[in-house]
Amino acid sequence: MDSYSATVIRVAATVTPHVAALEMTGSRRGNRITAGAGSAVLITSDGYLLTNAHVVGGARSGRAVFADGTATAVEVVGADPLSDLAVVHGRAPTAAPADMGDAEALQVGQLVIAVGNPLGLQGSVTAGVVSGLGRSIPVWAGRNRRVIEDVIQTDAALNPGSSGGALADARGRIVGINTAVAGVGLGLAVPVNATSRRIIASLLKDGRVRRAYLGLVNTPVPLQPSAVVRTGRRQGLLVVEVLPDSPAERAGMRAGDILLKAGQMYVSNAESLQKLLFAEAIGEPLELAVLRDGAELNLVAVPAEMTEIQ
Repeated sequence: MDSYSATVIRVAATVTPHVAALEMTGSRRGNRITAGAGSAVLITSDGYLLTNAHVVGGARSGRAVFADGTATAVEVVGADPLSDLAVVHGRAPTAAPADMGDAEALQVGQLVIAVGNPLGLQGSVTAGVVSGLGRSIPVWAGRNRRVIEDVIQTDAALNPGSSGGALADARGRIVGINTAVAGVGLGLAVPVNATSRRIIASLLKDGRVRRAYLGLVNTPVPLQPSAVVRTGRRQGLLVVEVLPDSPAERAGMRAGDILLKAGQMYVSNAESLQKLLFAEAIGEPLELAVLRDGAELNLVAVPAEMTEIQ
């Protein structure tokens, strides 16, 4: 047997027991209906599973079925539409929890294996490569539109029902939660990284995620050679849009600015900024170092708490 096939078989055998088919239920006019369906990944030994917020939808309960046929009723612990992550809880399963990896270590071209329940086909396995990193996908929470940053793009085949399933590396570690099918040969997964781990911890503890809000739409950009020499940095965050009446606008930020530093941390990708904008940053002055027309400026923003109407 070739090494590629051996790797995929080994990872499939490792990961499949941790992935459940998930069916969320609700009621309409007194009748029980399916409110959402997909997959979920077991992350603790006492029955907590990670899935997508869009799989859970507005449902509060459902049923999870594992590859060995064992099933459990589940209740929604919390959902975060702005990361498209949710946690549900059921009876302690016979399977052990999945081994969580770190998407920060992924490289384009690296082998990944997707495990889920597409089209109701339980325990389906597809393989492919990481075809892109640092992608963004739009999400909505009420009237609040944002993007999930640092999304993993893969050509491993994903289909309806794959959402909430596992994207694993060649060592069987979960590096992403499959979230969307963007076209033929184009699947997207929410990365498992420091930011998503913090979101998961908040969902487990509080059932929700409190975030600070600056009001920036940004994208990573390499700095011009002169700016590299002057700042000692090779990359920053280009401000694509400053939202009206936002903390960033009140601080004087403009579209076209390049954000170099927030607080004491240099920022070069979305995650480096996002991990600064959790509950403890709300209402606290945040120093921002930006490049504007080649000149370096220091601004101060006071992040607000993100709400659904922003």
